[in-house]
Amino acid sequence: MKLKIINGPNLNLLGLREPEVYGGETLSDINDYIETYCEETDIEVTFFQSNHEGDIIDQIQESHFDNYDGIVINAGAFTHYSYAIHDAISGIPVPTVEVHLSAIHQRETFRHTSVIAPACIGQISGFGKESYILGILALQNR
Repeated sequence: MKLKIINGPNLNLLGLREPEVYGGETLSDINDYIETYCEETDIEVTFFQSNHEGDIIDQIQESHFDNYDGIVINAGAFTHYSYAIHDAISGIPVPTVEVHLSAIHQRETFRHTSVIAPACIGQISGFGKESYILGILALQNR
């Protein structure tokens, strides 16, 4: 299985940004954790992070042309308003799971709506770095 993990804006600041919400681990720490799981389960994994919407869209589209079996995406704030990311996910046949470190439905009202969720096979939030593993498991068990 070949998976791509896509992280959106401000996730490069994990460890610094609101540790009471997102925890003290860096994105590199989380990626290492995911990579260990993937090595143990014979999954080829690629990581990508960008603060730029177009770069994320390019990665989603390339996932199809590079024959990925699935995408796990934490689109950050783009989750709540990026119809372009929604359309990129909808436009390819690669199954995609939306994940979030925090419990978005227990936070500010504007975070309760995900415009990308309808394009994904599922949404997982509130389990910290385990959200990514749960997303991978969802793709493995399809």
